[in-house]
Amino acid sequence: MVGISDRPIRGETSDVVVGNLQAASTLLTAGIQNAHTLVIAGDDDAVNLAILMQARILNPQIRIINRLFNTSLGDRIDHTLPDHTSMSVSSLAAPVFAFAALGNQAIGQLRLFDRTWPIHEEYIDETHPWKNRKLSDLWDDRSRMLIYYLPAANKTDLVSAVLADRQCQQGDRLIVATQPTLHSPQKTLTQKLLKTLTRLHRFQQHSQAAVIVVLTLLAMIAVATATYICVDEHISIVDSLYFSVGMITGAGGHEKVAEQAPESIKLFTIVMMLVGAGIIGICYALLNDYVLGTRFTEYWDVARVPQRHHYIICGLGGIGIQIAKELHTNGYDIVAIEQDPNCRFLSTARSMKIPVIQGSASLPATLEAANVKQAAALLAVTSSDMSNVEIALSAKGLAPKLSVIVRNQDPHFALMVQQVFEFEGVLNPTELAAPAFAAAAIGGRILGNGMTADSLWVCLATLITPNHPFCGHRIQDAAKSADFVPLYVETKCQTLHGWDLLNCCLSTGDVLYLTMPANRLDQLWRTTSELIKT
Repeated sequence: MVGISDRPIRGETSDVVVGNLQAASTLLTAGIQNAHTLVIAGDDDAVNLAILMQARILNPQIRIINRLFNTSLGDRIDHTLPDHTSMSVSSLAAPVFAFAALGNQAIGQLRLFDRTWPIHEEYIDETHPWKNRKLSDLWDDRSRMLIYYLPAANKTDLVSAVLADRQCQQGDRLIVATQPTLHSPQKTLTQKLLKTLTRLHRFQQHSQAAVIVVLTLLAMIAVATATYICVDEHISIVDSLYFSVGMITGAGGHEKVAEQAPESIKLFTIVMMLVGAGIIGICYALLNDYVLGTRFTEYWDVARVPQRHHYIICGLGGIGIQIAKELHTNGYDIVAIEQDPNCRFLSTARSMKIPVIQGSASLPATLEAANVKQAAALLAVTSSDMSNVEIALSAKGLAPKLSVIVRNQDPHFALMVQQVFEFEGVLNPTELAAPAFAAAAIGGRILGNGMTADSLWVCLATLITPNHPFCGHRIQDAAKSADFVPLYVETKCQTLHGWDLLNCCLSTGDVLYLTMPANRLDQLWRTTSELIKT
């Protein structure tokens, strides 16, 4: 493996080429012409695309794993270029942030059954409820999937331990994926009615200025109409109203109402014209702002802010919108706070009917508008590390018991922030996504991955072909010999889990979902295993 950097890296000399990342000379020095895979992990999409094109010119057959912030662009490139896989740090890290906000200390995620399963590590200590519990009991539980097993003593693979009825002992570690649950709170008709009334009340509070101006205009028209009727009893109500509206709005009409009136009424008419011009100007300005501007959307967003048990996302950048999608898909109430009125993801959030409050999330007034004191959790995920810390501290000042998850780009600084301020979670998106890039570089489309005891493991789906090394073998026998953990298998007529899975004999056309150490994948590729492209 050879690395390329645009600046020297302390402690790394022999395996790192320093130079212009886009230059052909730099790539040639790194051995691009004989390389099997190139991982482009920079944070600038334009630079990454330039490296991609230069690499493909020098080696048209090279596999490329490309980090792209623009996921739609990445999808188009994936469909256009062979052996190109685009990956987004935001998309990979967002589920872990969402799980952390929900109270789950996830270390990774799997994409199974069209759902994202959080992965966490269970360390068996003296007080752990799984101590002395048989692994076979855990294996048969459909609400979780055992991913990997690291025993404290007598090293063995998970399948062998399950078949031998081995018990969890102190010091053992288990990597477990938990089935996600769809949050769909049932609301009564009364609750829905109260929620609607609350929204209307809050909307009325924030549009109070507009209401006052409109009421003032109507009052002026009513006073003028009554005045002209009292002066001349021969004038009908309709004629008086018609003149009053025309006079105040500047449209004119039926001037004889004032022409024959006393001088005092003419002076009254002049005053009403002048005042009316100002009121109408204000009304037109407000109407223009509501219809053509964003004021109405902002007011309605504030009116739709949930009252309690919701999740506040501060920062609608790449990772913020992905977190919002994850929580929204699972049925949770969300409110977003975004300071930039030109944020590219505002329309995306509003298309999902997520209320967005525009303002600085570090200000107490903005957080209170989001009902921070009744929220379930807050995620500070702006692009600025210091802003995220400030937002988290402001939120804790208003709601000390609030669960706060903070994004931080510097791993060392993140550890200090966690220790000093004791936030519920301080996560680094790049660190969370790094194992996925490593797994993708090894080969194939990976469904999930994680790190355990400095060992990378990956989850993948493999199609059983006539030449597949597992074809014709029982899954438990193949698992023990190849050191993988079967998750489930899709046969031509059914999906098998648990004990049925271990006793299944694989045949052509079956699709086996499994996890295995990354350093064992090479044997799978050499035997022409065919990965499912999803």
